[in-house]
Amino acid sequence: MGTFTKILLASICVAFIAVKWSAPSFNPESLRGARVLVTGASTGIGEQMAYHYARFGAQLVITARREKVLQQVAEKCLSLGAQKALYIAADMGSESDPEKVVDFAREKLGGLDYLVLNHIGPSPFSMWEGNVEHVRWLMKVNFFSYIQMAWKALDSLEQSKGSLVIVSSLLGKMPSPFVAPYTSTKFAVNGFFGALYHELAMRKSNVSISICTLGLIDTDSAMEKVRGVTDVPAYPATDAALNIIITGATRQPELFYPWFTHIVNLSKDWIPSATSYIIQNSYKYDP
Repeated sequence: MGTFTKILLASICVAFIAVKWSAPSFNPESLRGARVLVTGASTGIGEQMAYHYARFGAQLVITARREKVLQQVAEKCLSLGAQKALYIAADMGSESDPEKVVDFAREKLGGLDYLVLNHIGPSPFSMWEGNVEHVRWLMKVNFFSYIQMAWKALDSLEQSKGSLVIVSSLLGKMPSPFVAPYTSTKFAVNGFFGALYHELAMRKSNVSISICTLGLIDTDSAMEKVRGVTDVPAYPATDAALNIIITGATRQPELFYPWFTHIVNLSKDWIPSATSYIIQNSYKYDP
């Protein structure tokens, strides 16, 4: 191992320890009674976030497309300790449903302390074959509904000194094959809310924004897509969900989960050619 590599690795370790050491401490009691809206909460990371918030004694509104599944999740949330657990089925590809969900949550909870934007629309894990209409629809679900809901909730969050928690992806920071429509929506999310973070800070706003960058998570939908295509390790949805919640509760601007996704993201600027080689050879593809 060369001297430069040793220095680089040591610097990365020191920086990581410094970030962890200086991170605000999490007080679980801060979430007791908190008014929380979680989207995409019928399965995967959103479902796990709902259960964690319930254990902390929060008041919840959850939303997704499938009403029967939402009802089951809400019932489990109540059994885990949620002070309230309400649900509303919604289609985030519609013009009106995103705002209706925020109105429902504000009315039922009497305001909002956390808006957790987590939902995504289905998209094939394959080479892009020119389907522009799918990209347009996916942008509506994965991006435009996010900014609709954020704007609709902003006044309530301002009053409560609340938080916007944005669930994003490493694929929104570094492109990867087979996910062109999805990665384009996450780049849009990161760009918009990254800019909004600065604007709120300049306005001395009470609202914090946390952008959560996730690697591969072991949700059923993700595992079904990548099975047999890549050997990239997947990490537990329940742990990802808890880290997202802690990041929002401590008002940290960013989360990288698992931690090394931060290093992976930096590698595209440090060693771009090597990073591209690794990405392209991480998948099993026969033209």
